[in-house]
Amino acid sequence: MDLLRQLRHVRRHWWVVLVTVMVALGVSAFLTVRAQPRYVASVTFFVTTPNQGVTDAYQGGLFLQQRVKSYADLLSSDRLAQSVVAETPVGLTADEVQRRVTTSTETGTVLLRASVTDTDQARALRVTETLAAKFVELVQKVETPPEGKAPIKIEVVSGPRVSSSPVSPQPLRNLTLGGLLGLALGVGLAILRGVADVRLRDAAGLQRATGSPLLGEIPFENAARTAPLIVGEAATSARAEAVRKLRTNLRFVDVHEPARVIAVTSALQGEGKTTLSCNLAIALAEAGWRVLLVDADLRRPKVDEYLGLDAGVGLTDVLVGDVQVGDVVQRWGDKSLLVLPSGSAPPNPSELLGSKAMADLLLALRESADIVIIDTAPLLAVTDGVVVAVQADGALLVSQQGRTSRTQVAAAARSLHSVSVRLLGCVLNMAKVAKAEAYQYEAYRVVTSPASASVPTARATAPRHSEGAGVNGVSDRTQELTRLPR
Repeated sequence: MDLLRQLRHVRRHWWVVLVTVMVALGVSAFLTVRAQPRYVASVTFFVTTPNQGVTDAYQGGLFLQQRVKSYADLLSSDRLAQSVVAETPVGLTADEVQRRVTTSTETGTVLLRASVTDTDQARALRVTETLAAKFVELVQKVETPPEGKAPIKIEVVSGPRVSSSPVSPQPLRNLTLGGLLGLALGVGLAILRGVADVRLRDAAGLQRATGSPLLGEIPFENAARTAPLIVGEAATSARAEAVRKLRTNLRFVDVHEPARVIAVTSALQGEGKTTLSCNLAIALAEAGWRVLLVDADLRRPKVDEYLGLDAGVGLTDVLVGDVQVGDVVQRWGDKSLLVLPSGSAPPNPSELLGSKAMADLLLALRESADIVIIDTAPLLAVTDGVVVAVQADGALLVSQQGRTSRTQVAAAARSLHSVSVRLLGCVLNMAKVAKAEAYQYEAYRVVTSPASASVPTARATAPRHSEGAGVNGVSDRTQELTRLPR
């Protein structure tokens, strides 16, 4: 995985990094507060030997440097620790004294340093003073031969002294180390979460999963929850502009073989396919196209609810022969948009949608409208969507960002390709748009009144018909939609 993709994972899951750093800082602060202060008392010894002459001094120095290493071990020996405990009762055992003593030497010198670390400042100093005295006595006793003078002389040249402030805990150091550790752990968790996350996070992932071009990105807007349609004030929103871009891209997918009957579907339920179907139909009608929106999601129809239409009779009633299509098609608003609701709930939706009656109906609708938008069922839930898409000129696959997995989208695309459905492209719904893009749109948006927002102000993209214009500038052929072949 390249570095750029890892950085995208970290940016996408920044909150994981933040939470991990905050937890690490909290743990560091808790441990720092709970830790007992520790003080260090130290003493420095100088090891020497009486010598005569320069040559003897040089050889004696080499000898002492070797002996100093042995004295470092002697400082933490059992014998010396027992002598300290016997000389000064401080409430510690010999083993506890040994664990508190540390030694250090400087290479090339005859200096030896001993340190005692304890939570009690006074006790640390007392143990160090006793340790220094007993260490000098022990070395003299060990080094002095039965008859003669000791060749080694040890003197205290610094200390014993104890630190005035505790050497641990160190709040600044602990918090810094905790923050760095939390940052490293958080970045690792963010990358791991990004690698393990198989949901769609961007348009590039959607294109790779479907193998089809991206025709639009519909930005997420909180207002869409209560006002899903791009009419009124929503007609000037960034979401409405994205739907218009989709309208333009869809009309130029293949100029030599334009799709007139388009099935809008998704991999799963709740990805916004019905909302997009309605808004796409509205956008096409605003541009002057004669549009017919068909609700073919017979299991959970929503078009009538969004558009505020009567769904008592509709597509199913036409397919079973109870009514004529021209009697149930309803005009929506003042645009050249007609809607065919789903109608009564049938016991066999798949069979009804795949019947000859459905094929004949689509043929009639194709001849009576410029564009037919069909809202179908999700592909992975039931087979209804595939059955309808086979009879259309092409399908439009809608996927919600952050909800559908790449595997599910790929499976939905394969279900269409397996029956030779022409996948026109894909749409990323509820996408997170960069602030820069939102700012650019807001800078160029046209502020209109709610009354005029739903009325198209230009017909530059509208097709030219040979028939004369009808009421409100809409072609007279629009009236044919209410007189579909029976």
